[in-house]
Amino acid sequence: MFASISSVALALGIGHLASGLTRPNASPYLAVGNTAIDLTPEPVKQFAIRQFGESNKLVLLGGMGLVILLLAVIAGLLSRRTATPGLAVIGAFGVAGVVAASLRRDLTVLDALPAVAALVSGLGAFGWLHRLASRSTTAHRTDDGTATEGADRDDAREDAREDAREDARDDVATAATTSATSRRTFVLAAAGVTAVAGGAAVGGRFLTSRSGVDAARTEIGRRIPPNPPVPRGADFASLGTPSFITPNRAFYRVDTALSVPTIRLDDWRLRIHGMVDKELILGFDDLITRRVEQRTVTLTCVSNQVGGDYVSTATFTGVPIRDLLDEVGVRSGAEQVFSTSVDGYTAGTPLDVLREADRGALLAYGMNGEALPVEHGFPVRMVTPGLYGYLSATKWLVDMELTTFDKQTYWEERGWAERAPIKTQSRIDRPQPFQKFPAGAFTIAGVAWAQPTAIDTVEVRVDGGPWQQADLATEVNEQTWRMWRAELEFTPGGHDIECRATDKSGYTQQARRVPPVPDGATGWHSIFCTAT
Repeated sequence: MFASISSVALALGIGHLASGLTRPNASPYLAVGNTAIDLTPEPVKQFAIRQFGESNKLVLLGGMGLVILLLAVIAGLLSRRTATPGLAVIGAFGVAGVVAASLRRDLTVLDALPAVAALVSGLGAFGWLHRLASRSTTAHRTDDGTATEGADRDDAREDAREDAREDARDDVATAATTSATSRRTFVLAAAGVTAVAGGAAVGGRFLTSRSGVDAARTEIGRRIPPNPPVPRGADFASLGTPSFITPNRAFYRVDTALSVPTIRLDDWRLRIHGMVDKELILGFDDLITRRVEQRTVTLTCVSNQVGGDYVSTATFTGVPIRDLLDEVGVRSGAEQVFSTSVDGYTAGTPLDVLREADRGALLAYGMNGEALPVEHGFPVRMVTPGLYGYLSATKWLVDMELTTFDKQTYWEERGWAERAPIKTQSRIDRPQPFQKFPAGAFTIAGVAWAQPTAIDTVEVRVDGGPWQQADLATEVNEQTWRMWRAELEFTPGGHDIECRATDKSGYTQQARRVPPVPDGATGWHSIFCTAT
């Protein structure tokens, strides 16, 4: 059992080390995990997001680790007589890694080499450790049976010579010494393999460390202006709403990256091509020499359930996408910008939206006065106000192809819509569901959003009674959320509170709840609470 566990650990460690020399996502563990995410049915993904939120990837990685450990234990137990079961399991792990690396869009043929290295090292280690374990077992059996039986036969014979008994005792002692030596050799070998596995994993981690990225972020941060001042009264944070600007550490994160990509600034390139008059390849220094804008924008994830918290606001600094499209020249017939992340994720943003002068779509490299955090797309991401992120906010951006809607993106292939403007929504933040508070006057509060149309009014009601208009916080711009509050009277007992918003186009939220697939959730948010 220890032989199989140590060998699997070595395979994973060597694979991770080798991926540090090629590409981090080529680590067999990550390649298999990312492929599993790609192949997971959409309802299962939505369930994982609902249950585990932004921790769903950690849950997947932890679950994979437990499954691998369990299979390694089973393989070890089945390999007591022959090494075949263990070799089969480790071989299956290795083949899975090679296949997964081959299927990934973000990897090349050479990126399968870490999985091959993991396969070879795992098989070799298990074969060696199994032989050592077999010798230990054979010596132990000799110690317990064969030599002792010879001594018994000599004792049973009355005419046995004294020197024969001495020889038998010597055989027993020699067998015991051999058994102890063999067991010690196996234990030391298994410990050595495990240590090498740990060292390889640490080495791989070092090779893919963010040290260079952190230094580059610091340097870029010096060139990014601070956030513009937020108007007085833009939020009701003292009542329980979010602050108007979401701190970077609290900004929601939903993406398909099992391991956050780290891109060295000197290596980053963006290719703009396809249905253009002039293809353009930009390095980071080329990008930041162009006209720069700051935009305060509320981003929303299409996976957000009614009342969910996958919505945040930040001030982004970057280059207007419209300027770059004018620079390359858009050919007739182009319909979307098909963007690709360094990890292979793809999105399709409608071209007409990106070319709107007032929309303000950016290639952003700054967020809230600092360089983009690695988790949010360093060094460059797309930010397109008014569209759900899955088709407008590609992180770790490396490619933009102008093409038609015939070319489908990652989420379109999984049943999501081709176009997905953000829907008018509102949420109750105070009180929290099932909260108890004193009866009488009580101020409820929340947030509403309708980018880029903007919120016009928010209404609330209690127990199905008449709608009452809430007070709105100061509006910052039409691309951001808006906080609201309302003071209501509550009698003792349980109450249902509902809210709905109306945007500046005159559209009012409808009551019926619709799940996120295929283009965003709708419906009134409601909570139950108790006045005491």
